[in-house]
Amino acid sequence: MFEKNRNIIAAGFAATLAGAMMMGTPLLQAKESPHQSSESKLEAYIKFTKILNLIESQYVDEVNTSALINKALKGLMQNLDAHSAFMEAKDFKDLTIQTKGEFGGLGIVVGMRNGALTVIAPIDDTPAQRAGVKAGDIILKIDDKATLGMSIDEAVSLMRGKPKTPITLTLVRKGEPKPIKVKIVRDIIKIQSVKPKVITLDPKTGDEILYLKITSFDAKVVDEVRKAIAAHPKAKGYILDLRNNPGGLLDQAVSLLDLFVDEGVLVSQKGRNKEENQVYKAHAKGTDTQTPIVVLVNGGSASASEIVSGALQDTRRAVIVGEKTFGKGSVQVVVPVGKEEGVKLTVARYYLPSGRTIQNKGVTPDILVFPGKVPQENNDSLSIKEKDLKKHLQAELEKLDGKKPADANTTKSPEANATAEAKKSKKILSKKQINEDLQLKSAIDVLKALILTNERKK
Repeated sequence: MFEKNRNIIAAGFAATLAGAMMMGTPLLQAKESPHQSSESKLEAYIKFTKILNLIESQYVDEVNTSALINKALKGLMQNLDAHSAFMEAKDFKDLTIQTKGEFGGLGIVVGMRNGALTVIAPIDDTPAQRAGVKAGDIILKIDDKATLGMSIDEAVSLMRGKPKTPITLTLVRKGEPKPIKVKIVRDIIKIQSVKPKVITLDPKTGDEILYLKITSFDAKVVDEVRKAIAAHPKAKGYILDLRNNPGGLLDQAVSLLDLFVDEGVLVSQKGRNKEENQVYKAHAKGTDTQTPIVVLVNGGSASASEIVSGALQDTRRAVIVGEKTFGKGSVQVVVPVGKEEGVKLTVARYYLPSGRTIQNKGVTPDILVFPGKVPQENNDSLSIKEKDLKKHLQAELEKLDGKKPADANTTKSPEANATAEAKKSKKILSKKQINEDLQLKSAIDVLKALILTNERKK
């Protein structure tokens, strides 16, 4: 859903295919394979035409030739890979809507995994996330339509619709004994791509950790990250949370890496045509190479988020924590066919600084941590240090005697405390929030160790 045209998945690339008519330029014509002669290619074309004529003349129902060709093209593209597709007028129009970043839908990113329509990630603060859809869920049905054999674009088209209209997804989820049905009400999807919060290290000095939840790589990501860093000069380390981030603009992924890596290749792409080969390198100017970084990833981290996490891992600029990522490392472009139709075609693959690809492999974290809550200590037993014992017992006696502690008059009302906490929680990650997220807690612990090591070097 985030990777439909060159502006989305490969912003900054030379538009070698955009605007060209299919089969209309030498660039888009198939190059002759050394293993395939002109005669064999001609025979294949003739075979296709014969079968088409046979269907037109003898099939039990009368068929429309244009519709028949469109179905053949859809099957052709679908069998290339999960991301290539032929788009009819409606699909091509929907593509334009998707790239605006605001649309009526559910708020999930889907992909094909082993032939099954799979949720890559639910987007934060969307109907799908609130309804409980999870990364890794297999969508078995959309309302009453089975998804077996359905293309991604067909599925996306069915899931889109007018805001406030309901839809039911039948999901197959790991660990569940049978498929589950989830009813979701469509809404306008607005994405806040960067959500900064802080984790307090030392209240006296103001030292803190800057936590950056990046939900997708839209056009504002790097600017928002820069603003957040500038607003927190006492941040001793950064946590980049890329969990359930389905990707987005390549130029934003590259620019984000350029903030923290000062030399070498950040990412490259290689395709069949030389025009698609690109190498993106780091620049030393304005680069922070000192502040420790931990990156959080999971199975919902795909494409641009895999580029960022993989490149930071390869350059040893960050420690990666969480679960193995999705493995979406291919480049798609959209080629218009006439005025209303188009072809979405995979033209290249991404490669990380070490030369490894993420396509179908993903990024394996340095520290594997599964989701869950932080195990809590048993606090039922009395655990008080000797120096505090007398004060504690005195307080207990005052409770029995009905006396108020000496500082009771200075205590704020519960309502005032609740209001203050509510305001504070919007910008600060509380201990309770951290303890609900084992992966985040692990990232914080790793970052604290990196900060300590970093300070000892000074």
